[in-house]
Amino acid sequence: MTQAMLTILVIAVFILTFIVQPYRIPSASMEDALLVGDFLLVNKVVYSKPGIWYSLLPYENIQRDDIIVFHFPVDSSMQLVKRVIGLPHDHIRLQAGHVLVNDQLVHEPFAIYIHTFPSAFRDYFPSQLYTDPGVNTHWWIEMRHDVHNGELAVPANMYFVLGDNRNDSLDSRYWGFVPRQNIVGQPFLVYFSLRRSSTSEVTGLPNDRLAHERNWWIRLAGMARWGRMFHVIR
Repeated sequence: MTQAMLTILVIAVFILTFIVQPYRIPSASMEDALLVGDFLLVNKVVYSKPGIWYSLLPYENIQRDDIIVFHFPVDSSMQLVKRVIGLPHDHIRLQAGHVLVNDQLVHEPFAIYIHTFPSAFRDYFPSQLYTDPGVNTHWWIEMRHDVHNGELAVPANMYFVLGDNRNDSLDSRYWGFVPRQNIVGQPFLVYFSLRRSSTSEVTGLPNDRLAHERNWWIRLAGMARWGRMFHVIR
């Protein structure tokens, strides 16, 4: 019995260390795909280079519309979750908040637009007007080199990401591209969810930081979204 328990423990530690990792969603930037209070499992090998586990584990290329977890380019100690909108060499622009990729309007059934004040920078990106205090100054200077004919060109080995909650997300519009090496993996399952009020991240980026929850069980009674348990993320 002891040996069996030890084997299970070793397997569990291996899986949590190398294959999946749990996270908690702290902000509303990815609603409705991910809700505040969702607990996620993230596949950390899905985008890895094939190795000795190639025959056992599926590996994929990063695709447009994938939801990804990544190290925040401005502060690598933080991990964020957003949706891939632009792949390397794509040309991106927003028109009244709606995304055009390579001059084609993109169908995005996952995107939501909460009522808020209009923003030329946010809604008509890449705007020539530096009008939003949430914009990283280094990014503002850098992006001018990648804008051509009103479109932002995504460099090689870089990705442009947005939150699904387009008017309440600090994303690539505000701080830049996600380098390929920063991408951790892909969330694939909501294994638990607590009822939390949606929070706004417009007052500060740290609200968007993914968290490792340690004591969620104390909040279980009467606060769970039972219908979201084992919800597959798309």
